[in-house]
Amino acid sequence: MKTILETDKDFICDIKAPCFQMLLPEEAEIVRSSKTQVFFRKDDNLTKQGAFASYVLFIIDGFAKQYLEGDGTKNYNLRIIRPGEFVGLSAVFSGNTFNSSSVALTDCQVFLIEKDAIAKVVKQNGMFGYSIIRRYCEQNSGLMNSVRSLMYKQMNGRIADTLLYIDSFKNEKPDVFQLLSRKDLADFAGISTESAVKLLKTFEKEGLIVLNEKDIKIVNQAALLEISRRG
Repeated sequence: MKTILETDKDFICDIKAPCFQMLLPEEAEIVRSSKTQVFFRKDDNLTKQGAFASYVLFIIDGFAKQYLEGDGTKNYNLRIIRPGEFVGLSAVFSGNTFNSSSVALTDCQVFLIEKDAIAKVVKQNGMFGYSIIRRYCEQNSGLMNSVRSLMYKQMNGRIADTLLYIDSFKNEKPDVFQLLSRKDLADFAGISTESAVKLLKTFEKEGLIVLNEKDIKIVNQAALLEISRRG
């Protein structure tokens, strides 16, 4: 992790993301004066589950992975974080610790914004507050869908869901599958790495996907959607 100073060529003064355009000049100044721009290298930890959270993160550039840490080496991947998204919003509304961990899948440019500043402008600006709450609810909805998949779907349904979810990022990041190991895919599906590898090979034999080292190409999306639907 490296702090980006005003004298650095990568320093970004203004907060140009659409959600911040809703702020009045004095509200934007509250956020601007409470932010620190940070550069995370690939594989750096952005947040640590259970660690004290005095700020939220806003991804300017790059992709990251949010996950729950389990016992030992067992983790459960929650989502891929894209540019323009927040990490750690729960710290604004409840508790003082991060409820999940996140790690950079690529080099990332990030704003660390003091959570008290976000809370202040949420209280002052209804439209901005609505935008933040909507984002928070969307994240929780995604988590509920993940829990539902874990509870009610068999392994092939879970890995189909995982492939379809990750493939949805290809327009923004064509090499998204190459950022993830087979263990990452297994942790998205809530299954063992060995089971994930076997299922991927089965899907390839059935003509649903093409495997090329770490890259995966979906060639029969309709069939995967049907496997997902049947669970």
